[in-house]
Amino acid sequence: MASTNNVTELIISGLSQDPEVQRGCFVVFLPMYLATVVGNGLIVLMVRVSKSLRSPMYFFLSHLSLVEISYSSTVVPKFITDLLSKIKTISLEGCLAQIFFFHFLGVAEILLLVVMAYDRYVAICKPLHYMSIMNRQLCHILVAGSWFGGFLHSIIQILITIQLPFCGPNVIDHYFCDLQPLFKLACTDTSVEGVVVLANSGLIALCSFLLLVSSYIVILVNLRNHSAEGRRKALSTCASHVTVVILFFGPAIFLYMRPSSTFTEDKLVAVFYTVVTPMLNPIIYTLRNAEVKVAMRRLWGKKKNSGLE
Repeated sequence: MASTNNVTELIISGLSQDPEVQRGCFVVFLPMYLATVVGNGLIVLMVRVSKSLRSPMYFFLSHLSLVEISYSSTVVPKFITDLLSKIKTISLEGCLAQIFFFHFLGVAEILLLVVMAYDRYVAICKPLHYMSIMNRQLCHILVAGSWFGGFLHSIIQILITIQLPFCGPNVIDHYFCDLQPLFKLACTDTSVEGVVVLANSGLIALCSFLLLVSSYIVILVNLRNHSAEGRRKALSTCASHVTVVILFFGPAIFLYMRPSSTFTEDKLVAVFYTVVTPMLNPIIYTLRNAEVKVAMRRLWGKKKNSGLE
């Protein structure tokens, strides 16, 4: 640590202090987390084994699903186990690690959504040059750039945080470690750090969201030149992307583009984008995509046939 800290262990307040509410949350959130892992894991598996899902769009979708599993697993397993604990604790080092991976994977997901929007833009607006533009090398560069962008963003956050002294109190008013709740425990003025975090996190989310909205507006304008069937197929694919973008960016902008608070609504909004949204993504992409549904039926058929042999 760059600063001397009297605090080595933190107490997490959680969503509620009521044991009945906590047990109810455990019953609800455990199946949701398992559905997140299974649903996104199936998408990763399908893209890997299915020959019909070899296009760049599904390559990016498999990486998005991988990020969703990792992102949710950064917070949710401990959150669920804490629901059954009377005292919820985490070491300061563990808290910093959770913050690092939470922001690393969160920004990687944001950048992957931007990449997926660019992929749809090229597919719809420049269909004749799609495969030459979205070649294998560019796809790998875009994915690697998304992971690197998330890492760079998160390392900046951590380098800011480890400079702060923590000498008490040690209770985080949240159900997981995040920057603003942790800043409130520092025994120094963190207004400058708060502005830097707001710029680093909030502006990335806002600028990426505006870029995504602009790209989909351009796509919608270009769809006027397509046939009715082409418009229907393109709109179906884009609708899935837009739904995921709204579900992810809405809560993120709400939390990171305004001053920090201790409102209970903040915790509920955080539950939405750490627990609910990662579970919904595979459902959204599967229900609105015929190719994914066909690949899933084939994969399920193979499993049934192998079980009968």
